[in-house]
Amino acid sequence: MQLIKKYFPDLTEIQQAQFARLLELFPEWNSRINVISRKDIEHLEERHILHAMGIAKVIQFNPGTWILDAGTGGGLPGIPLAILNPESEFVLVDSIGKKIHVADSIIKEIGLNNANAMNCRYEGLKQPYDFIVGRAVTDTATFISGLKKLISKKSENSLENGFLYLKGGDFEDELVTIKAKWKVFPLSEYFQEEYFQTKKLLHLFI
Repeated sequence: MQLIKKYFPDLTEIQQAQFARLLELFPEWNSRINVISRKDIEHLEERHILHAMGIAKVIQFNPGTWILDAGTGGGLPGIPLAILNPESEFVLVDSIGKKIHVADSIIKEIGLNNANAMNCRYEGLKQPYDFIVGRAVTDTATFISGLKKLISKKSENSLENGFLYLKGGDFEDELVTIKAKWKVFPLSEYFQEEYFQTKKLLHLFI
């Protein structure tokens, strides 16, 4: 937990225990159900957990905020964000049953009371959310097209309600055809490790 403690020094004892257990559980589950590349699991803390936590460097959700993690896989970025924001509500969805089984099991095993994992296609959801988060699930236009109807109109956080999408490399060409306002936050401004030099958080709002 060296990197997590380095960049998030004010975690409570409960949060520290949850992250410590998360770092144990992911490799255990991944050995049975592949939700993270096997060659990448040794970089779990930096490239997956801390990467997900990059969203929390840009915004701290107000109590009562509802967040949808669309295409969560094994629970990223939803689970780390739910640990960091215990007074916000997280819904994690994925269409692949075995992956959502991993997320659901981890949520229960670390005692996370503000997150719920669902095996479904996010296109069928109807409940409104303040933010929809994701980690390069697909290209940006495809990601937001079936989900923008779920964004709640009333914004009550430091950022406008919308999408918070973790992406890498150059993707500005993707944004040209999207009818939305957007801002890019380079994660290299928050994390010193080389891995984050090309990683960014895209905030999209209508």
